[in-house]
Amino acid sequence: MAGSELLLEYLSRYFPILVFVFVALAFGVGTLLISYFVQPKYPEPEKLSTYECGSEPFSDARMPFPVRYYIFAMLFVIFDVEVIFLYPWAVVFNKIGLVGLVEMLLFIGLFLVAYVYAWRKGALEWD
Repeated sequence: MAGSELLLEYLSRYFPILVFVFVALAFGVGTLLISYFVQPKYPEPEKLSTYECGSEPFSDARMPFPVRYYIFAMLFVIFDVEVIFLYPWAVVFNKIGLVGLVEMLLFIGLFLVAYVYAWRKGALEWD
């Protein structure tokens, strides 16, 4: 195979990916441009005010969340990702054998250690 034929074969294999990237970028840039041209240029102060069911707001709309909420959210995301990794492992469990089992037990053990650490530190208590 000559160099140009090899290059054409590589390009033909990656062409769908390049088209996908181009379409994704065009969609992102297109939506930003459309929103820029469609938005009102000079919004009224009434339009920028906070709206609460037709009545005047009686306090600031931006109240801080407790830090505990963020800790719970981070722990949820971490353990949710762990479950996502368990599904493909369960599908190929018969093919990977004992080595795959040991690796997954180490993976789960690492998360179990992190969970016990968070539990001992009191991160799971909602006070």
